[in-house]
Amino acid sequence: MSGLNDYLTLSADILRQAANPALAQGAEQAVAAIVAALKADKPLLVCGNGGSAADAMHIAGELVGRFLKERPALRCICLSDNAAILTAWSNDYSYDTAFARQVQAYGQAGGVFWGISTSGNSANVVNAAQAARAMGMTVLSLTGEGGGKLAAHSDILLAAPSRHTPLIQQVHICLYHYICEKIEAAFA
Repeated sequence: MSGLNDYLTLSADILRQAANPALAQGAEQAVAAIVAALKADKPLLVCGNGGSAADAMHIAGELVGRFLKERPALRCICLSDNAAILTAWSNDYSYDTAFARQVQAYGQAGGVFWGISTSGNSANVVNAAQAARAMGMTVLSLTGEGGGKLAAHSDILLAAPSRHTPLIQQVHICLYHYICEKIEAAFA
């Protein structure tokens, strides 16, 4: 890649590839599951590591606050937000189970767990997905191509058509902005 124009062209190509029936269907399933859970006063739990943690915080900010319209606050908890829980549990037990522990605390049957991992192989996100599914929550995963280990634990898999982390994240932001907009429309 030689310059900005090449990078933007590559980004646009990945976004065009993401405009496919499988992702569109999955996004609509995600919206329906989240809206149903929130209308039933069940939680939406979101988490990820690194850039995906920032995405999880972004999603929670859009849903607890507002995306585009005035509406009531929505019950969305970002599991990667609480440094005290993450560091205490990770120090005393394991970082691999830090999100699963919070799923045990905040999750409910009928709620939705939304895990974000560009590889789909983040152990702490995979373990949280397993805990959520065992609890009777719908598991929504945002990953890169193939879905990694998360695919086997997902009710809804939104896999960006790339294995290159920055490009996956660009698709993810478009997907979750779309999902947030549709969720908000159901409550505005």
